[in-house]
Amino acid sequence: MKEKVLISAPYLLPFIDRFMPIFERHNFEVIVPEVNERLEEEDLLEVISDIDGVICGDDRFTEKVLDAAKNLKVISKWGTGIDSINKEACIERGIAVCNTLNAFTVPVSDSIMSYMLSFARKTPWMDKAMHGGNWEKIPGRALSECTLGIIGIGNIGSMLAKKASAFDMEILGNDIKNIDGKLISHTGLKVSTFEELLKKSDFVSVCCDLNQTSEHLLNGIAFSNMKKGAILINTARGPIVDESALIEALRSGKLAGAGLDVFEHEPLPLNSPLLSMDNVLMAPHNSNSSPKAWEKVHHNTINNLLRVLGKID
Repeated sequence: MKEKVLISAPYLLPFIDRFMPIFERHNFEVIVPEVNERLEEEDLLEVISDIDGVICGDDRFTEKVLDAAKNLKVISKWGTGIDSINKEACIERGIAVCNTLNAFTVPVSDSIMSYMLSFARKTPWMDKAMHGGNWEKIPGRALSECTLGIIGIGNIGSMLAKKASAFDMEILGNDIKNIDGKLISHTGLKVSTFEELLKKSDFVSVCCDLNQTSEHLLNGIAFSNMKKGAILINTARGPIVDESALIEALRSGKLAGAGLDVFEHEPLPLNSPLLSMDNVLMAPHNSNSSPKAWEKVHHNTINNLLRVLGKID
């Protein structure tokens, strides 16, 4: 009997035909469902019962799904973040969870820099004015005049610090783990408490993982402690930011703007107040966009699956 593999990773699906010979060579039966951003719990429950391996995106592998997955041996995540997978429940059931570390460090850190440059130099707003026939000189500022606060100094946070240091920014960093001394000496990063970082930063970039300690880390209290006129940038995970509190902070003028690639609910609901805010720059969870990075992740994700299932390619 053929082993069954479920492939639901949205970034891999457009290229699936190119990789099908690999699965055929190993005699897999490949199941490719229709995916709109991710598979929710109810979607997975319809297909998971006899699946041996999964290549997924941000699908919701809850305990209920894992209980129904009687044959499941491996979940190979396309990308890095595995917050949508109940890892503890996988360990209890002997299900391997694989991902690609350091997958999108370069494109995501580039995206964060693009948000900072856009807000500092006011490029999107001047472009909009010009297209509207208005010759309007909107005052901007140099990044060297700004302080950047980075929450989470992992791969992306560290790369961001290096890039921001090239713009001569003052950089504050906060992490629950010790920050590498070489990074500190190379970038001039100052280790900061969470509260001090919020108080002093003109830009606050969220670069930490989503877990039980970071959910709604940026909430009403945090926003009240931020520097008036600061900009929040989130390219990590939506639920790290309390979206209702963010909207209120933007409406009140406490925050001058936000750059958001991720949201509490994705796709972003069409009735979200964020869509009508002129001081919010948004993208559809796309800061990882990079052909070179994607190709690396395609191959690594497939190889992780093959390795756990005992195949050699």
